[in-house]
Amino acid sequence: MFGWLALIGIVEALFAALVYAPTEQSMGDVQRIFYFHVPSAWVAFLSFGVVFVGSIGYLWKRKRSLDILACSAAEIGVVFTTLVLITGPIWGKFAWGTWWTWDPRLTTTLILWLIYVSYLMLRGSIPEPSRRARVSAVLGIVGFVDVPIVYMAIRWWRTIHPLVFGNPDPNSGLDPIMLRAFMVSLTAFTFLFVYLLLQRLALEKSRDAVEELRQQYEFS
Repeated sequence: MFGWLALIGIVEALFAALVYAPTEQSMGDVQRIFYFHVPSAWVAFLSFGVVFVGSIGYLWKRKRSLDILACSAAEIGVVFTTLVLITGPIWGKFAWGTWWTWDPRLTTTLILWLIYVSYLMLRGSIPEPSRRARVSAVLGIVGFVDVPIVYMAIRWWRTIHPLVFGNPDPNSGLDPIMLRAFMVSLTAFTFLFVYLLLQRLALEKSRDAVEELRQQYEFS
């Protein structure tokens, strides 16, 4: 079901972003990246939130399913943070005249990406399953600290990053049609996240089943 919802949502998001939404007066068509840049950031935050919850749950319950949940969400989060770091500079080149600046929001986002890339590399470097899960859970919990820092960076430090652009507050200055297009994209990306997470969980469970059969065959 979520696969179809994600597919329909992405098609609607493309139409809303590229056709339905009006062209922004100062930046022109490049502003349409906004409809994919911000939802990608939302999915990244959501993914790392799942990593945080799954990691706490694993340290508490020691259930393999919670470790799988955290790992799967981390992979999705890294993918969407990569999209944020790609679409952001493209937008920034036209809006600010430079591909990259060590702006607090950009810098903390890059740090977030590095933390969870390290998380995935760490998992690949520890062969023993229970130790891998424990160490990864600790990093997954500690790494999440950067998520609120990324979110609050434009409020805590001087920045050129938009402060309220995309805020549904009526005083944010966002055109109502743009806001509707943005919400369509945000919903579509959320469905896509759920679909990808379910698929990734199913894949990991299949791997566990194959490994169990392999071990049974070796000991038979």
